[in-house]
Amino acid sequence: MEEEGGEEYLFKIVVIGDSAVGKSNLLSRFARDEFDHNSKATIGVEFQTQVVELDGKEVKAQVWDTAGQERFRAVTSAYYRGAVGALVVYDITRKTTFESVKRWLDELNTHCDTTVARMLVGNKSDLENIREVSVDEGKSLAEEEGLFFIETSALESTNVNKAFEIVIREIYEKVSRKILNSDSYKAELSVNRVSLANGVDLSKQKSTFACCSR
Repeated sequence: MEEEGGEEYLFKIVVIGDSAVGKSNLLSRFARDEFDHNSKATIGVEFQTQVVELDGKEVKAQVWDTAGQERFRAVTSAYYRGAVGALVVYDITRKTTFESVKRWLDELNTHCDTTVARMLVGNKSDLENIREVSVDEGKSLAEEEGLFFIETSALESTNVNKAFEIVIREIYEKVSRKILNSDSYKAELSVNRVSLANGVDLSKQKSTFACCSR
């Protein structure tokens, strides 16, 4: 993980959950401090990269927005590979999205290493007047599944950075303590760097993994 000019880290994080829970706006708020009121459903997968400094070291978070629609799950499952962090998102105003969390966790556990740093995110906290999932319900599920928990509002930019930063910090500490297998981590790091460096190659895949512009 040594780079010219110092040590650098690249962590792949996936944002998963049912369609329309606000995954894309959480990502755009974190990466660009933007919110799109007319955001459309993501088709396939798209990612953004954000740089965070931890203990004087540069950490690049490569955050992938995986489509929530059932018909795309077979496509997006390949993108769990190499993920070391995950935000599992539900909409506090739609109980059904909360009830889907365990299914998403099962999928995450199937495709990812058990050391993945996982955060349960109840999004749209600005819509308190039509809430269907209580804070206590979110906390209870998080405790049951061993997850971090936070409620966010991508619209009002509440706790969005905090949610990502907690996950990034947890990954960083695991890497620092060498909990993650160093050989497999370096291999995935190289693959991810190649993906980032070859935007043209990624764009050629748009016919298969089409991405909405945000």
